[in-house]
Amino acid sequence: MNTLFFGIQQIQREINETAHDKGWWDEPRNNGELIALCHSELSEMLDALRHGNPPSEHIPAFSGAAEEAADVVIRLMDLCQERCWDLAGAIEAKMEFNKSRPYKHGKEF
Repeated sequence: MNTLFFGIQQIQREINETAHDKGWWDEPRNNGELIALCHSELSEMLDALRHGNPPSEHIPAFSGAAEEAADVVIRLMDLCQERCWDLAGAIEAKMEFNKSRPYKHGKEF
């Protein structure tokens, strides 16, 4: 695994530690709830774009869509860390697999 993916693992651990520190794991959480939370962040990203993608209210140096995209990644990394899923390894393996696929996966669109 290269340095980039090692960094992803570190960020994933830090995200999960913060979620624990802030009480988000005080009670067990089911996979459906956690996946729905990822969906909600994507919906908030779309909403930001529909409203012209203004600066974020929380991190004004970034657009609303960029903030919500970060939230998607944060939610996903937190879930993967909690479930002991090797997200960085899966990304690396999937990227390699995708390189072997035909143009547009061999489909006409």
